[in-house]
Amino acid sequence: MTHDHDHDLVLRPTARQVAAALDPPAGRNGGDLVVEALAGLGATTVFGLPGQHALGMFDALRRSDLQYVGLRVENNAGFAADAHGRITGEASPLLLSTGPGALTSLAALQEAAAASAPVLAISSQVPSAGIGGGRHGYLHELRDQKASFRDVVKSVHTVRTASQIPSAIAAAWESALTAPHGPVWVEIPQDVLLAETTLPVVTALDATPHDLVPRPELTAVAAHLLQNAERPAIIAGGGVVRSDASGKLLALAEKLDAPVVTTFGGKGAFPWEHPLSMQSWLEDRHTTDFLEDADVLLVVGSGLGELSSNYHTFAPRGRVIQIEADLGKLESNHAGLGIHADARIALSALLETVEDRRDPSAAERVSALLSKVRERIAGQELTLEQEVLAAVRAALPDDSPSFWDMTILAYWAWSAFDARRPNTMHSAQGAGGLGYAFPASLGAAAADRTRPVLAVSGDGGAMYSIAELASAKQYELPVTWLIVDDGGYGILREYMTDAFGEATATELSRPDFVALAESFGVPAVRTTTESLREDLAKALAQPGPSVVVLPAVLRMFAPTHL
Repeated sequence: MTHDHDHDLVLRPTARQVAAALDPPAGRNGGDLVVEALAGLGATTVFGLPGQHALGMFDALRRSDLQYVGLRVENNAGFAADAHGRITGEASPLLLSTGPGALTSLAALQEAAAASAPVLAISSQVPSAGIGGGRHGYLHELRDQKASFRDVVKSVHTVRTASQIPSAIAAAWESALTAPHGPVWVEIPQDVLLAETTLPVVTALDATPHDLVPRPELTAVAAHLLQNAERPAIIAGGGVVRSDASGKLLALAEKLDAPVVTTFGGKGAFPWEHPLSMQSWLEDRHTTDFLEDADVLLVVGSGLGELSSNYHTFAPRGRVIQIEADLGKLESNHAGLGIHADARIALSALLETVEDRRDPSAAERVSALLSKVRERIAGQELTLEQEVLAAVRAALPDDSPSFWDMTILAYWAWSAFDARRPNTMHSAQGAGGLGYAFPASLGAAAADRTRPVLAVSGDGGAMYSIAELASAKQYELPVTWLIVDDGGYGILREYMTDAFGEATATELSRPDFVALAESFGVPAVRTTTESLREDLAKALAQPGPSVVVLPAVLRMFAPTHL
């Protein structure tokens, strides 16, 4: 009886709620139910691009308190929502139109899926009569629009009536924020969005994500293995950052005297200069050897994919314990003790279970490893690249987020850049598409305008996002865009020259980036490697958007996996 009574208290509306529900404001439509549901779930900012079938949603925005940030290309709007979700940890709404508009967002949603970024994509659909493959010839019509997204996103939700809108959006919200985070898809027909509604205003929705808790018998075995290990080591992935578990990771590493390396998606998860920090040199055979030598290896929040395993050359000889929220990644590359759990909850359970373990040699072995890595890099005459990266680090405030495109300087940063704080360094290394950095930085800036944001692109990747200079200026977002201009797709030039003796299709005609930025009203400067630190710091300190162009041909350090 107690449970029934408690349940009754939750469900019984107040007198004020009853009065408001019986007399909803006039002039509302299905689009209002969308924005009311989003506000009721806690959304504050939405990203997107209007289109004919989606106008009901966009018209409703003016009757809401939601902040709208419009980008010029749907894919870029998706990248902005992705970054907003990574920075805030909340589901970031992405409003799209039907057909071409929706499909243009696919590459961004693939990155969000690969990086576990919580994006709530809400697309319009053709009128209800055209859904189901009837082929009525509506503008933007697809035979089955949701089929194009089902293999990319976590879940798909189709709405057919106005009354379904709040529940469908709540279900999608819960899906996006249940570990592992990820993008979700909701589609609503044009006529449902435009139809007038007398449904009550949406005031509150329950969409609490489920906790993913480790099984206690697995925690007990993992704790036993770790505290009795001779040479334990830890690989910390993006799941540690996403679950805000870096403090737990530090405490566990110190309790076990276990060296820690962070993956490229886990940058900042462990203090860079800590005596137990192997930093992020995963594309280095010395690090691979160190990890293979561990008799117990704890992998937290990583699937040990291509980049995290030195291109699948890593072959652990000891016992592997893998804590992973994505069930599909559990033991997908290496057999071991698989624990399906959220990183933060699992690390908390381990902290409560393991006993202290002392190993005075751990810090010495880490120091010796980093010396070997430095010696290897020093032997390759790559001073320019290291100076450029050091200048960027010196100019960027410690708490400022940075977003990196698929470009040579970013590949250096994956291994060699000290992120300093968790959840401040992000790249498109999940799916590996071009054009991520600048639109993503706009999403991060929309989440927090009190600190500058850095975007880093090559000239090739920059051309994917040039249109968003207009968006940056329109909303006066505090983003500085560093464009490293080497006249082409620099990394592909290297790959092709190494593999085939010469490069094809890698050289690019490109604009005067400084003049182009200034044509948008965005201040820009052409810098040199000597003045980069000063020019970048000055740009980051000024309000609104800015561009810094560095003409330079950078080279990658030699790989060790070949």
